[in-house]
Amino acid sequence: MPGAANVSPSEVFMNSTQPIKIAILAMGGEGGGVLADWIVDLGEHNGYIAQTTSVPGVAQRTGATIYYVELYPEARAKADGGHPVLALMPLPGDVDLVLASELMEAGRAVQRGLVTQDRTTLVASTHRVYSIAEKSAMGDGRVDSEQLVAHAQKAAKRFIRFDMAQAAEQAGSVISAVLFGALAGSGALPFSRAQFEATVERGGVGVKPSLKAFGGAFERVQSGSEADAAAAALPARAAPAPSHPAVRALVERVQKDFPVSAQPILLEGVRRLIDYQDTAYAGTFLDRMCKIHALRIDDGGRLAESTARHLALWMSYEDTARVAALKTRATRFDRVRDETGVQADQVMAINEYMHPRLQEICETLPGGVGRWLMNSGMPRRFVERMTQKGRVIQTSSLHGYLMLRCVAAAARWRRSTTRFAEENQLIEEWLERIAQTAAINPALALEIAECQRLVKGYSDTHERGLRNYTLVMGAARRAGSALAPATLRELRDAALADEHGHQLRAVLAHYALA
Repeated sequence: MPGAANVSPSEVFMNSTQPIKIAILAMGGEGGGVLADWIVDLGEHNGYIAQTTSVPGVAQRTGATIYYVELYPEARAKADGGHPVLALMPLPGDVDLVLASELMEAGRAVQRGLVTQDRTTLVASTHRVYSIAEKSAMGDGRVDSEQLVAHAQKAAKRFIRFDMAQAAEQAGSVISAVLFGALAGSGALPFSRAQFEATVERGGVGVKPSLKAFGGAFERVQSGSEADAAAAALPARAAPAPSHPAVRALVERVQKDFPVSAQPILLEGVRRLIDYQDTAYAGTFLDRMCKIHALRIDDGGRLAESTARHLALWMSYEDTARVAALKTRATRFDRVRDETGVQADQVMAINEYMHPRLQEICETLPGGVGRWLMNSGMPRRFVERMTQKGRVIQTSSLHGYLMLRCVAAAARWRRSTTRFAEENQLIEEWLERIAQTAAINPALALEIAECQRLVKGYSDTHERGLRNYTLVMGAARRAGSALAPATLRELRDAALADEHGHQLRAVLAHYALA
């Protein structure tokens, strides 16, 4: 429409015969109801008739609710001689504003058709709260956030986005206040900033932090930085300068013996393995990577990068000592305290459910002791009876904490355990297979490197993963260099598809590799 750019939102909506239609998609505890009430209060105090409804649902993370608000100019209603009939639910293709408290909720709005390119302004937080399906997947089950952003960008008339959870945390408020500020900054509603802020003040609860969060979001959108700059160049990371001589020697070795492009992931591997065991163990990691680097495969460093990443993960496999160490770290207590919002005058209790099997206990003991217990008679039966049921250990108590710290101390004799010998044999075989295959088919070697993804976790999870890994690698060994990289990738994906191995067996049978 010619001259439409000069028409204010207030004039547009006041002259429209249609209400302003706003859908809010939020999960439990994120203040979706508060946000809807704010919008209703905002409208009613500024010449609009307002109606709100809510429909609860399930998001496989926590309760998810769609709040729907319609605003209609009171003056227009009086001019028409009656009260407008307002809808109870949003309809696809008929929503002016969509507010989403999390990126997947924005994706759900797009999927439902609530976001359309001709009319909808989408305001969403880019942080993720992963669903149960994403968390429980045997592989990396996370939905690609970049794809969600791309679909939402394509679907919306305007897409305002940034990490609103982080903004709320920094302001000491909740995400609903940030969404309200972003909504005000968008200019999509015919109300001023003062009118928005007066609405928050009328709420009377948490006014100061809410206004701080509101103001930060408003300014961000008004300044034109409402989209996360995902493609912006990251600042150069400063080269590590450790003071410990042995650690410094490892860093210098990485900088001297490996190309610059490979150094970040190698340094991260060194850091992880020092934390896991010691500097000598991190040196073993670099020794192994030197052999891969010496292959000089011209693939842009993909094989070396994949091997380094998965080798560091495999060498820091999760045994009982590692699990106990991670559960008793100060950083974990801090993280739990932050995530649960524990106040200074509150007591936090953390309960761990532990169910170690005889095999895990034997793998934690020094090799000779572990083998003796595994092959013994009465001592083995006694331990098996004692471990038939799981135990709940409160790591926030002195007794529970010290118990797990004693288990974590078993890392000092990790190299002598049967588990360490078994894992290292598998690692050496895997690396040898990569090196042999790389000389013939680098693409297939890369897929072999990626097969380490099958080996993860501990206890039953590790046992299932190792079984699938053995099946896949056995099939690769039988097929030899004639195996297509895509076929090995299909086998790996099938192994990650279900914990019982049904899909893997079906694919093995399909290719006559069983």
